[in-house]
Amino acid sequence: MRERALPATPLPHRLASNAPGRVGHVQREERPMRGIFANRWWIVFATVCGLIVGGGAVNVFAFGVFLKPITADLGVGRAMFSSALTMHAALAALSCPAIGWLVDRWGARRIMIPGLLIYAGATACYALIQASPFAITFLIFGLTGIVGGVGTPIPYAAVITQWFDRQRGLALGIGIAGVGLGVALVPQLAAALIAAFDWRTAYLGLGIAILVIAFVPVAVFLREPPEARRAVDGAPATPLPGIEPGEAFRSSLFWGLAVAFFLDVIAINGTLTHIVALMTDRGIALQAATATLSGVGVALILGRVLSGWCLDRMWGPYVAVTFFVLPMIGIALLATGATGVVPYVGAVALGLGIGAEVDLMAFFTSRYFGARNYAKIYGTMFGIFAFGVGIGPALSGGSFDLFRSYTPIFMVYEVFLAVSCVIFFRLGPYPYPAREPAQAEPALKMPA
Repeated sequence: MRERALPATPLPHRLASNAPGRVGHVQREERPMRGIFANRWWIVFATVCGLIVGGGAVNVFAFGVFLKPITADLGVGRAMFSSALTMHAALAALSCPAIGWLVDRWGARRIMIPGLLIYAGATACYALIQASPFAITFLIFGLTGIVGGVGTPIPYAAVITQWFDRQRGLALGIGIAGVGLGVALVPQLAAALIAAFDWRTAYLGLGIAILVIAFVPVAVFLREPPEARRAVDGAPATPLPGIEPGEAFRSSLFWGLAVAFFLDVIAINGTLTHIVALMTDRGIALQAATATLSGVGVALILGRVLSGWCLDRMWGPYVAVTFFVLPMIGIALLATGATGVVPYVGAVALGLGIGAEVDLMAFFTSRYFGARNYAKIYGTMFGIFAFGVGIGPALSGGSFDLFRSYTPIFMVYEVFLAVSCVIFFRLGPYPYPAREPAQAEPALKMPA
């Protein structure tokens, strides 16, 4: 990715999508997108659709719905089966930086179109997992981890960052809120397919859902701005502000943010992936426990949009601490062992916290490191974050198998979240704040 400078003159109406550059200098790829479909907010719509069936909803949150049916059918322990997700997360962590480099080099669209087809096929392969040999299960989870980078916010956030500046927080919040919709819808779809057929057929259904819900909108709407397209094609373009990846990776700022989000996802995902099992262990019906994930999804959406709105108006670290204290409250409620409404309230608090984490990571990457090598830096940070996605479920499963309780590990998660809050309080001002709009240019024409 390279710079797209603010236009010196107002853009014509046909470029009202705020694609900067010289008037009349438009790439051939952009010409079919006219009228209402030229609006840049269709990029956000495609992001929402893609992340509804992204890696978070399919591989992590639906995992909790499949956990008991699969372990009962295959006769394996929860810790052993959860360890496959840990291996999946480890490979996904390695693939995320690669996705970032590919997106910066070739553009998101060229990566996403074939990538989503492969991702859908890999998801359908979950139907083939088995207990003996369990290595086959590890191989399948590993495959989905390797190709699952296209189901993360990395390529979507890279494109949104190119199109939006002053409204970047809101655009990222709305777009990445697709994960919340996925959390609300995908587990319910999985539970319905399991009830109507079996868990193997349910995974086949999720593969088809990826093709219908993600592939079509991405193929139609996802595109880079004309200036970014020229940069990818090797044409002259003004460089974007930002630092080189090596400089970012050597900075304490990068590793402080990476550790904060790593500890956060271990705590929140380690709790939420076992929330259905935890609630059914307390005598709550499976459908009611699964419905809790829908509540988490709604809270996740609210957390994403609200945090994005706040990030455009307030200092980010204050927003981060606020949204990280909420899951601390949620985990404390679950650790009490109370029944009734308490587990639902705790799950919603966790949903609000997880709703903000990826939005915060994407926003902080652009403000602290710039947009020049955004996908590389964000992809690496997200890869570290993705590794934590699998550690949490394994730790929770190990706590249950060892102590027959989740409470010991919940106490550890509280410490993790407290450490993350301390790190956020120590962050400094943005090196790359939002640019001020040009006085002489209409608001509609300005990147925002």
